[in-house]
Amino acid sequence: MTVAKAATRTHGKPGGDSYTAGKLTVLKGLEPVRRRPGMFIGTTDVRGLHHLIREIVDNSIDEAMAGFCDVIVVTLHADGSMSVLDNGRGIPVDVHPVEKISGLELVLTTLHGGGKFGDAEGAYKVSGGLHGVGASVVNALSELMVAEVYRNGETYRQEYVRGVPKAPVAKTGASDRRGTWIRWWPDPQIFDTVDHDWTTIIDRLRELAFLTKNVSISMVDEGRNLTYTFYFEGGIQAMVRHLNASRNVVNAKPMYVEREINGNMVEISLQYQNTTFTEHVLGFANNINTEEGGAHVTGFRTALTSTLNKYARKAGILKETDPNLTGDDVRDGLTAVISVKLPDPQFEGQTKTKLGNSEVAGQVSGVLSDALMQYLEENPGDAKRIIEQSLTAARARQAAARARELVQRKSLLESATLPGKLADCSERDPQFCEVFIVEGDSAGGSAKQGRERKNQAILPLRGKILNVEKARADKLLANEEIKNLITALGTGFGDNFTLEKLRYHRIILMVDADVDGSHIRTLLLTFFWRHLQPLVHGGYLYLAQPPLYALKKGTKVLSYAYSDDERDSQVKALPGGKSKVDIQRYKGLGEMNPEDLWETTMDPERRVLLQVEVSDAIRADDIFDKLMGSNVEPRKRFIQTHASSVRNLDV
Repeated sequence: MTVAKAATRTHGKPGGDSYTAGKLTVLKGLEPVRRRPGMFIGTTDVRGLHHLIREIVDNSIDEAMAGFCDVIVVTLHADGSMSVLDNGRGIPVDVHPVEKISGLELVLTTLHGGGKFGDAEGAYKVSGGLHGVGASVVNALSELMVAEVYRNGETYRQEYVRGVPKAPVAKTGASDRRGTWIRWWPDPQIFDTVDHDWTTIIDRLRELAFLTKNVSISMVDEGRNLTYTFYFEGGIQAMVRHLNASRNVVNAKPMYVEREINGNMVEISLQYQNTTFTEHVLGFANNINTEEGGAHVTGFRTALTSTLNKYARKAGILKETDPNLTGDDVRDGLTAVISVKLPDPQFEGQTKTKLGNSEVAGQVSGVLSDALMQYLEENPGDAKRIIEQSLTAARARQAAARARELVQRKSLLESATLPGKLADCSERDPQFCEVFIVEGDSAGGSAKQGRERKNQAILPLRGKILNVEKARADKLLANEEIKNLITALGTGFGDNFTLEKLRYHRIILMVDADVDGSHIRTLLLTFFWRHLQPLVHGGYLYLAQPPLYALKKGTKVLSYAYSDDERDSQVKALPGGKSKVDIQRYKGLGEMNPEDLWETTMDPERRVLLQVEVSDAIRADDIFDKLMGSNVEPRKRFIQTHASSVRNLDV
């Protein structure tokens, strides 16, 4: 048959008949995890390393959510290993009736083996683990793991080498404890680094303590003899207070509600602040941060808008002739946390960044509508301030719309819609195009002369752009430099943002390597994070790394150094004649001629680019608030805390 011939053709290459079933490879046990770790933990860099902690801690949190655990201790040991201890029921150690191995060995050596896949008595009703593969994946990616279970007055222990048990589970003595202790040494054959970051771990544990109220979670650093303990009776209400700690709040007491509907638990807390003009709405499903939102966030936003409009008209703040407040208006300055816990969560994709359970939208909407209306009626002063802030946002939105219309009308009347200072590239396929956002006309001139005109565009900015952390959309769109930037990128802004219209798939911030340059870069990063966030999450934003030094002999450049350490090592490596070497410190890109700028910073074959990534949105929000917000005291404390770690400070 023709179909059969098409399926077995070798396209003229010899050996086609040698491809038989014997050539197929079957990976058994945990071998698939070690062969393709990225499929299970996303990456093998420091983020993947910390993902291991999350998987083991999540198992303890599952015990806590089931009501069997209220103490969790995470320890960073002096030898670089990690351990997690809880006082839950302890992983079962009896022999599984089908697999014929201990429950402990089953959980730690078998993919998709655990208490998260059925309705049997004792199985988890709510779980946030990695589809039940978490503990076994950690075992597979560790050069050594030790597990101890404390049950029935006994201690049970098993050790593993790269996922393979050294011996069967054994009793090692009596114990009056209850729970599970797991310690692991991440495998340096798998990970780029096995050095854990204290701050990253602390931030995640604090978040889990907020989301799992009345559970004590401790972090111990053996090497530094430090212990932090988190315990929050208020749950996410305490989390909202924490997020707004450095901001001026509009309603002193956050609104809070917790309710169970058809087996789903809905917990919501919200508070308004007027320090920044952006919303901070965080959605969680089974303790997983759903960064892309989903049904629970949709239901929240719908109820928030309708309830505030309903109250505003009922209280006479909005007249009959006044238009309704929009969703953007009522979310101006809003800080909110929505946490839902579901027996059967439906996440979109393995990364679990969006919740898909459609019934949750109506449940969250109903819970918030009732609770928020009651809150507003019981707190009329706070309610009036919230509505007035939303009305102020509405006026700013209308002014911004008028500014946008003027910009669009002006563009239609002019022959060219792109900013005059933009030196565009000739390539029209965005995936091959990049734009350098350059500080000043002098550096812009060098960049324009040194660039590859086919696919590199240059947009010089004049001075420091507006600090958008302190400005609403109307002021933002009145700023000439920001308007030029938005126009050049092509995506639009606010409600009109369209990622598909992005004209360059690499947006490169290229500023001077001094204090002013760092400030300008921070202002630009603030703008992108607050108003063009999809470009950050999409991996389109980069930082150029111009050299700090040029090592010269006469007029000839011997090499470039990008740090003090690199400069010193290069000088030491020079064969004789070190006294005749001149070291030039670049204070600005404008000092570099076009050839040098191309060779060091713009040439794709030799340059160094840093891609801007955000692994913790909550922490990013907090840092931008502290550094760029209107409150001086938090920024002062931040500078005092981190001043000793600053190197190469230009004064």
